[in-house]
Amino acid sequence: MTVKMKLCPKERYNIKCPYGREPDRIVVHNTGSDAPAINEITYMINRDEEVSFHFAVDDIEAVQGLPLDRNAWASGDGLGPGNMGGIHIEICYSKSGGERFDRAENNAAELIAKLLRERGWGLDRVTKHQDYDRKNCPHRTLALGWERFLEMVKKYLGDDCMDYERFKEFMDRYNRELEGKAPSGWAGEAWGWAREKGLLDGSAPRGPLTREQAAMVLSRVLPREEKA
Repeated sequence: MTVKMKLCPKERYNIKCPYGREPDRIVVHNTGSDAPAINEITYMINRDEEVSFHFAVDDIEAVQGLPLDRNAWASGDGLGPGNMGGIHIEICYSKSGGERFDRAENNAAELIAKLLRERGWGLDRVTKHQDYDRKNCPHRTLALGWERFLEMVKKYLGDDCMDYERFKEFMDRYNRELEGKAPSGWAGEAWGWAREKGLLDGSAPRGPLTREQAAMVLSRVLPREEKA
């Protein structure tokens, strides 16, 4: 699948994407029509209404119509998190469905996985239009099964998928494996000195050090005038 650019002219930003922002999620839509991606983007740009989205994806390609650092008017929540935080993706051919829609949906899953990897996001960042104003959108994707679609995205993420739950599971297992282990030989003397001085509480010598724990150690080590 290729990704083409057909960006909205800057003189139309005031209608289509007036706000600069840093995206923090992906919002999935279905177009509700049977037009290819390039037509959807062209129509979106030329309409005078405050209706806009970042990508349209069909059975052959994805076409980007807005810069990702600008908002879009797509999820019906005004200045809410959907419009202001979302990268909005319209999946084409959802009116009639069938094989063209299936391929478009598969291409959208591939595009979403690419966007997630680029930003270090997990699957939990993928949302649907319905989450913001209860509209039945993406209608055909929802009818076929939302979890099914997320599994398609996950397939393209492969082993790179690291959402919050997977990260927490990994860290819990890691900490259990370290529990009760003595400090490494090269750190034994320093560990004993730190415990004796009350700089560390003596637990989990091989465990990770959080930034708040590091701040506490520094506050105990540095003279008051240096801390000031």
